[in-house]
Amino acid sequence: MAGLVSRLYRGEVNVDFVGRQKLWYGLSAFLLIVSIAGLILHPLNLGVEFKGGSVFSFKAPSAGIEEVRSTVLDAGAHQVIPQTTNNGWRVTTESLPAEQVTAVQKAVAKEFGLQQDDVTLQVIGASWGGQVADKAVIGLIVFMLAIILYLTMAFEWKMALAAIVALIHDLVITAGVYAWSGFEVTPATLLGFLTILGYSLYDAVVVFDMIKEVTAKLGTTSKVTYTQAANDALNHTLIRSLNTTLVAILPVAAILFIGTTLFGAGTLKDLSLALFVGMLVGTYSSLCVATPLLVTLKEREPRYQAIARRLASTGGGSGAKAVRQPVAAGASKAATADEKRKKK
Repeated sequence: MAGLVSRLYRGEVNVDFVGRQKLWYGLSAFLLIVSIAGLILHPLNLGVEFKGGSVFSFKAPSAGIEEVRSTVLDAGAHQVIPQTTNNGWRVTTESLPAEQVTAVQKAVAKEFGLQQDDVTLQVIGASWGGQVADKAVIGLIVFMLAIILYLTMAFEWKMALAAIVALIHDLVITAGVYAWSGFEVTPATLLGFLTILGYSLYDAVVVFDMIKEVTAKLGTTSKVTYTQAANDALNHTLIRSLNTTLVAILPVAAILFIGTTLFGAGTLKDLSLALFVGMLVGTYSSLCVATPLLVTLKEREPRYQAIARRLASTGGGSGAKAVRQPVAAGASKAATADEKRKKK
């Protein structure tokens, strides 16, 4: 493993990403089907900000999560979600009438030795969350249109299409992870969703810029196809993409796995899960979805089809290793004998 990592960082590893496009398409199709199934079978667990509800806050250091849940359930609530925070407990329920709110406050105060006033209440309406969701959708649409315009002007529409497909791919899979895991979707989650678009797009733009630079030199006498040139460009940017993802994902992983377990960072948990999954999927999609899709679109152009046919007819277009033709057994000895006869 150490040797492979060392060779990877020296640029000595050449991975055939584009040549394995059927594998990547199959893997992405599987992930998308699982994600969509999760969204259908297990709808997103919308937070109280979106569906409205009552939030009770209090301090009870010695209380357990099941003890808190059962106390609030016995008081008349039905949908109880207890969470630990830096300031104590935060228990979310459905919207409760005034008499049930009082009953919950009294039950919690009696169970954990508190005053009724120590159990604070916050009532949240669903309209605020709906406004946040609407603004997030508007932001997403504006972002997509801006990306299509930028990539079309800076590169071409086929690169813009490949990048947008990769972005949608990332969003659906990240949403599927939320559906299957049951994590609560909060406004912080929406911010995470919008943030991962930037990370996914960054890798795609870096790869596309290198592909544009490399393939610009392809002509009628080129010795490589568009597929081979694009795969070579992808390998040149591979270590940069991996380094960027690694550096960005380490603090996010620390928040997700350490902060939420040791410090109870509830709000950051909602944001960090979206970022963690989005970064991983975004790196994968830029390497294994966006670039192979771009190559599929570009290889249909007459210019690159002509290059592929010419190289195929001469035995040079069957892959990146096709340029080096294998030497038949005994050919080297025969060549040496011919040279000796010529010298004589």
